[in-house]
Amino acid sequence: MAWHDTPLTRALNIDYPIIQAPMAGATTPAMAVAAANAGAMGSLGCAMLGAEAMAAELRAAQAGTNRSLNVNFFVHDRPVPDEDLNAEVAARLAPWYDRLGAGEVKAPADAIPLFDEALCEAVIACGPTVASFHFGLPEAGLVERLKAADILILSSATSAAEARWLEDHGADIIVAQGAEAGGHNGWFLPRRGADLSGTMALVPRVVDAVSVPVVAAGGIADGRGVAAALMLGAAGVQVGTAFLATPECASPEVHKQAVVAATGDDTMATRAYSGRLARGLANDFSREMAVHSDWPDFPMMNAATGPIRTASAKAGMPDAVALWSGQGAGLVRAETTSAVVARLVAETEAALARV
Repeated sequence: MAWHDTPLTRALNIDYPIIQAPMAGATTPAMAVAAANAGAMGSLGCAMLGAEAMAAELRAAQAGTNRSLNVNFFVHDRPVPDEDLNAEVAARLAPWYDRLGAGEVKAPADAIPLFDEALCEAVIACGPTVASFHFGLPEAGLVERLKAADILILSSATSAAEARWLEDHGADIIVAQGAEAGGHNGWFLPRRGADLSGTMALVPRVVDAVSVPVVAAGGIADGRGVAAALMLGAAGVQVGTAFLATPECASPEVHKQAVVAATGDDTMATRAYSGRLARGLANDFSREMAVHSDWPDFPMMNAATGPIRTASAKAGMPDAVALWSGQGAGLVRAETTSAVVARLVAETEAALARV
């Protein structure tokens, strides 16, 4: 059997067991189309979008390909405002607003849509192959409606317990997301103080825990990582960081340059940008804020840091940009989305030939 004939490729009707990760704020219809037409599954990070904007993005991608596409959403509880903490955080951010000329300090606020009836209806109307979620799954009724419309359900797990929970609640495919992954970590069940697992330790545990296809994610940026994930029992991989320096990526140029220049030893996990743990390249803002442990509930910080992130990017300064990146950053090249997929395929075949 060819290495690219796996339960994932069969379920998604794709040529290679590679999912271009749905990175909110970075993905574009052009990226998803290029990945899909190159034989991977193209994805759109729609966590920040309402129903109308999501549908427009997905329709634009569907106009460019007849291959499998994935739309991704966050699943989070409504944050509980803490006015005293909000005031403290606003004062904490004020010097950065001044430094970057970002105007009046914006208070923490809930600015990310919940996956609700309207979004569910819009997804069903557009009919993508996959609807995927981060931080668990939406309420059971919405999952059932998506599945009844023949839309596959995918979500991320950071432990075997989360993977079992996802399968029990309707997930058709599970991403085993290691701590090396860039952006927000998808944990959603209590960890009781335990650390997050790395990809190599996590994947075989998740494979053993569930019966649905498992996709490895975290630190995979070349074909050696793809081959290793397949050897660990994964049915495929999800790759994000390798696509951040592509011309199809919507990230600011300063982010792209930083990812290409990174070594992979320069990432850190921080809550300072959104209120929830996320991995990115260390910069002045994330290092300065590392001394603080108290932050408003996710996603309130995302609104508060928005103006300084925008101002920093506009000035071409990486100082306060959320430079989301996984630990595979040291392997990233400036190349097109289709070239990334082609390189991953060629490198995977070469790596497996050496086994």
